[in-house]
Amino acid sequence: MPTDTLLFEAVLVPHRSLSRRGLRLLLGALALVCVANLVMFARLRAWPVCGFAGGELLLAALLLRLNVVGARASEMLLLNEDTLRVIRTDPKGRRAELSLAPAWLNVELEDRPGRVPALWLGAHGRREEVARFLGEAEKRDLARALAAALHRRRNPVFRNAQLED
Repeated sequence: MPTDTLLFEAVLVPHRSLSRRGLRLLLGALALVCVANLVMFARLRAWPVCGFAGGELLLAALLLRLNVVGARASEMLLLNEDTLRVIRTDPKGRRAELSLAPAWLNVELEDRPGRVPALWLGAHGRREEVARFLGEAEKRDLARALAAALHRRRNPVFRNAQLED
């Protein structure tokens, strides 16, 4: 008999430490530095450098914008008795869902020298990487918590009130 009892839930979002106000302040500071460089090189009559200073500011703004857009992505891991659902939302808001059978599901943390480890969920010859945007400590915590939830699901504790007296 299937049950909808949620055994584990994790909502994963990329960490971004810069608020909107902080982003505006950073872009303003970068603009001031670029304008100062522009004025200095204009006084030295090094006109080609002025174009590079403007291009540098535009590139920094574009990269910061991509960072902000990337923060809209998320993943949700939902474990119940029947399935582990991985629901991914990309930065544009499109959702994709993957279901894995938890009975044979393995949680693997693959260490990669010099890089953040990869967190893999594997069952029946199928492997799926999750939490790509998390740091090492967060991935290790998630792997531990998910492995513990899967262990509790596979090894339930039965309580018999007649034996407890």
